[in-house]
Amino acid sequence: MTTVRRRGARRWPAVPLLALLLAGCGIRSTQVPTDFGPAPSRVPCTLSGPDITTQASRGIPVQVFLLCSGQLVTVDRSVRVPDGATEGARRVLVAQGLLDELAGSPSTPEQQAGYTTDVRGGMTVSGPRPRGPKEPEDALRLSTPPRELTPAALAQIVCTFSDSAAAEDDGSVILGGPDATALRRYQCTSDVRSDPATKSPPSTALDGS
Repeated sequence: MTTVRRRGARRWPAVPLLALLLAGCGIRSTQVPTDFGPAPSRVPCTLSGPDITTQASRGIPVQVFLLCSGQLVTVDRSVRVPDGATEGARRVLVAQGLLDELAGSPSTPEQQAGYTTDVRGGMTVSGPRPRGPKEPEDALRLSTPPRELTPAALAQIVCTFSDSAAAEDDGSVILGGPDATALRRYQCTSDVRSDPATKSPPSTALDGS
């Protein structure tokens, strides 16, 4: 028994010596395993910009707002508008193209960067109603009433339209549903862009609509 104890005592000094050697190499010693797997990936919400010349060859360069890390973030897209379209027709065509881009699945790089969309496919947009009280020529009526959209989807649409040819000169957007419901003028604000899930785009009813 005495011999066993002496041999055990000779082994213990090697532990602090090993720790000292590791510290001298810039490595911290530890008494527990440290293999916890790979570090969690970060969501950058940034993409390298596309070649604007190549993009323009596919149509009119535009930007749409997608969701990323709880905020609205712009990404580059393009929409096609036939030559010779009137101003009213052009506005509706641009708005429809923007809606289609919002409803499409983000590209693989965009998905990897954390981009998503809350706008669902199949939605269409038209101009002012041809019958009934005269409506502003830049009014846009969605096939889905704005009140039935999720806050994030409405924010995406309003902010995307407000930064395009579908908006008025002051950047506001006049939206309504497919029926005779009142039109409303919507604004894209910094609060909406930073928290689209809970901050609805501020709006006011149009007189006479």
